[in-house]
Amino acid sequence: MLKATKVRIYPTPKQADFLNRQFGSVRFVWNKVLAIKTHYYRVREQNLSPKKDLKPLLATAKKSRKYSWLKETDSIALQQSIINLDKAFQNFFNPKLQARFPRFKSKHGKQSSYHCTSVSVGNDWIKVPECQPIKARVHREIAGKVKSITLTRTASDKYYASILAEDGQSESKPVAALQASKVVGIDAGLTDIAITSNGLKTSNPRFLKNAQRNLKRKQKVLSRCKKGSKGRAKARLLVAKAHERVAFARNDFQHKLSRQLVDENQAVVVETLKVKNHCLARSIADAGWHSFVIKLDYKAKQAGKHLVKIDQWFASSKTCSCCDRKQEEMPLNVRSWTCDCGAVHDRDINAAINIKRQGILKLKAEGLSVSADEGQRKSGTLPVAA
Repeated sequence: MLKATKVRIYPTPKQADFLNRQFGSVRFVWNKVLAIKTHYYRVREQNLSPKKDLKPLLATAKKSRKYSWLKETDSIALQQSIINLDKAFQNFFNPKLQARFPRFKSKHGKQSSYHCTSVSVGNDWIKVPECQPIKARVHREIAGKVKSITLTRTASDKYYASILAEDGQSESKPVAALQASKVVGIDAGLTDIAITSNGLKTSNPRFLKNAQRNLKRKQKVLSRCKKGSKGRAKARLLVAKAHERVAFARNDFQHKLSRQLVDENQAVVVETLKVKNHCLARSIADAGWHSFVIKLDYKAKQAGKHLVKIDQWFASSKTCSCCDRKQEEMPLNVRSWTCDCGAVHDRDINAAINIKRQGILKLKAEGLSVSADEGQRKSGTLPVAA
């Protein structure tokens, strides 16, 4: 099974200069190929193939006097940049993904390069082509054969290596016989990031909102600095580090919550979330719903558990979890409501219960066995939401 481990690396000034030149070459190839593909598509309505059309152009560029400096960069990293761009175009034209059009890369943003030949890892170092071993903080053992190393430099000028290794172990077989009590439905929200069908609510830490005051102060200083000055470079670095702290805090929180949910249950059921909302864009980005579901997904696969995704248009909030009666309207400001059958519902917990029930139906449709909760009536009616 393939496993990825991200470690911090500490290149010497000479190694950092080499990595920066490599990042620049990879970025140059991406931007140049993006311009060529866009021109051919808009003017000639022709989609250039990465293998037949673009990679030969790269070989020709290396032989020219103008772009001969590309020879100093690992050829695999340059070719992978072309492959990544082609994948970005495929995602853009896929209506299911709703990906945006590929954009030109800036030297001030995140940089990366991919290497899969002549790579190795030690206890405190990593090795990539054309470079001496780079000091690294390998915080866990890298088991198995190293397949590739992707180097990155963040906007805060920190360097990382993502190590992909084949550990030789087969993937855990998913649980075939499940207990309904070990299936949890999760309703995602903004006030509470996760509401479970068990009635537990996890408050949204709002990392970005709590850091807004600090960010505004640093961004104000940055906006007043002269472009190209050393003061602006320092101010930009402070803003990048402030954003990085927010991202690290959110990432740590999501890892811990997703690990707890996967460890305590055999199956986790979530909605296919709609993350595009112009009115709530900042709040949704701060909550990080999409990245949270990604963490649930791969943790469940590693543990042999199930992650079930149901349709985002399923009326989980408007449907009574006791009698299945669907309400016609359910505005967002209504947090609790009473059904005609007499059941009093908390909006979010009721939605989580309905999500769980829908997930169980989907699991059974896939041929899996789901035993009933202890004490549950044969009709399948779940307990009334608090």
